[in-house]
Amino acid sequence: MSQFTMYSTTWCGYCRRLKSTLNREGIVFDEVDIEVDPTSADLVMSLNNGNAVVPTLVFSDGSALTNPSPAQVKERLAAIAS
Repeated sequence: MSQFTMYSTTWCGYCRRLKSTLNREGIVFDEVDIEVDPTSADLVMSLNNGNAVVPTLVFSDGSALTNPSPAQVKERLAAIAS
């Protein structure tokens, strides 16, 4: 079961690094490429003052983080779980 959705692009180095780290740590998430799904691009821009900034993560409680560190992702997941 995924814990959040990561909105990304194939060319984003920050996305690749974050995905790699989260995968190594066993954190499960869904991924959506905003260049393939225009609706997701609109969502990302609505969360980032009109900018298509990736990675943008949207959690099960509706909260979002833009370009977070792995530590910030873990903190957010812990807060949601409590």
